[in-house]
Amino acid sequence: MEVGRLMKQILSKEELSKISSTISEVEKQTSGEIRVVVKKRLSFFEKRKKIRDLAFKEFYKLKMNETKDKTGVMIYILVKEKKFEIIADEGIQNKVAPFYWDVISQTLSERFLHNEFCKGICDFVNEVGIVLIKEFPIKHDDKNELSNEVIIS
Repeated sequence: MEVGRLMKQILSKEELSKISSTISEVEKQTSGEIRVVVKKRLSFFEKRKKIRDLAFKEFYKLKMNETKDKTGVMIYILVKEKKFEIIADEGIQNKVAPFYWDVISQTLSERFLHNEFCKGICDFVNEVGIVLIKEFPIKHDDKNELSNEVIIS
């Protein structure tokens, strides 16, 4: 299957826009930063690496670890491999129990299993948003530190 066709089957332009809008709406209420990365396929050299290592590499590449309050959260999705990884910076990790990510991952897995990619990602953003809004409310001097666009690579 051709890469362009594969992505169109997963997320349309309208759905990508909806995800970005959902991120924007959540971030209007928190100092946290949320990113969504969708990778179509791994390169030859990446295939030997663990998804968590690849996700952390992307997290640092996007400077998610450089947010003011260490409140970056990223979901890294590998389409062809049908896997994903959630990475949260230390500010968030200090505020949530480890099982929280398991619950979110289970819900996301169920959505993806039913090919509800946009709904699953938007649900993820909104669920993470609940924690971010509670623990890291918007500040008077807050600015959007990172783009809200979905990264497709």
